[in-house]
Amino acid sequence: MSYRVIQWATGGVGRAAMEGVLAHPDLELAGAWVHSPTKEGVDLGALLGRDALGVTATGDVDALLATPADCVLYSPIFADPTVVAAILESGKNVVTPLGWFYPPPEEREKFDAIARGAGVTLHGTGINPGGITERFPLMISALSGSVTHVRAEEYSDIRTYGAPDVVRDWMLFGKTPGEARASVMIDALGGGFRQSIFMVADEMGFDVEPQLKTTHDMAVATAPIDSPIGPIEPGTVAAQRFTWEATVDGEPVVTATVNWLMGEEHLDPPWTFGPDGERFEVEITGDPSCLTTFKKLHPKTVEEGLVRNPGVVATAMHCVNAIPYVCRAEPGLRTYLEMPLVAGRAAPGLHRDRRGASRPGPT
Repeated sequence: MSYRVIQWATGGVGRAAMEGVLAHPDLELAGAWVHSPTKEGVDLGALLGRDALGVTATGDVDALLATPADCVLYSPIFADPTVVAAILESGKNVVTPLGWFYPPPEEREKFDAIARGAGVTLHGTGINPGGITERFPLMISALSGSVTHVRAEEYSDIRTYGAPDVVRDWMLFGKTPGEARASVMIDALGGGFRQSIFMVADEMGFDVEPQLKTTHDMAVATAPIDSPIGPIEPGTVAAQRFTWEATVDGEPVVTATVNWLMGEEHLDPPWTFGPDGERFEVEITGDPSCLTTFKKLHPKTVEEGLVRNPGVVATAMHCVNAIPYVCRAEPGLRTYLEMPLVAGRAAPGLHRDRRGASRPGPT
């Protein structure tokens, strides 16, 4: 059977998600919510630069809640818990990269009750947080014993992130260090990364302190740096590093870090990505230790990234591929710890109809 999917927001993640839904043999695109009035009534095919699909975008929340669908992929810039609750109450499963990876007990109980009452499932997934910071560390940690530290870290050129309003107005690149230090990003990002860290700590049995240690480091431009939000002027923020740490007796045991740089030139301090370039890393310190590096999730050039960023696509696809599993799951809030392994699907023309004859076994 095909699961009908509504895409909630059509920015970078949303467009990549719609492309993923259209290519997925088990999914059907049923609608999309848009914020911009210029997208209202536009065929979703036009938003993707392809032939008409016969499905149009709308900003009418009530109309979408009344639309027959199995799942909503919810990916606006910031989550609105009230909207997520309304979607669940309308009888639709929700997959989102915006949290609910491993919420604190009170929030989990609230949304678990809403989802159970509606007979649907809520699942948070994505990439960072939502994959690199908890799903993959837990998987890789199974290769080690006596683990003393788990580290997940991102190294990215933020110039390739095609959301200039977010980079300028929320991340506060191009502002003074004082302005950037007051950014909401510590809390906005921290909400997701805290969930990731506590999932890892709880599942692996670390007896961590209840409060995480959070640090925010910055580098400023020493000369003008070209960027999609305009020149980054000398003395303004051109790189940021956020770190969240869970500790035992003051020593870090689970760490998540993001390094966002406006390139590697004209920075003070002179930060770089190092010889390995842009990447994601997951490191387990134990017996034995293990370091896993994720490459090819960053674009080759700034220009390519602004058109189609592989990291954004990966975020979307982790959500898209989870949809059939979420639709089949028991009602409630389901984290990675309660979900089966999620896998991608073969490309169109290469996949086998699951309803057809199975492949013969060995003779």
